Amino acid sequence: MKVKVLITPKEGLLDPEGRAVKEVLEDNGYKVREVRVGKVIEMDVEDPSQVREMVEKFLYNPLIEEYMVE
Repeated sequence: MKVKVLITPKEGLLDPEGRAVKEVLEDNGYKVREVRVGKVIEMDVEDPSQVREMVEKFLYNPLIEEYMVE
């Protein structure tokens, strides 16, 4: 089964990469309220019931990130 894991910085925490992207967009005339940069991990797994365990053990940092599995 194919799954996607979306990992983003927690709301309220500084996102330096998102801030840099926002500045570049605004410098080029785009109006942007906020940019948050995260990551997408796509996996083809045999047992989807193990995905949350994999993410929580190895793929994200619970102190600064949140995740969603699709």
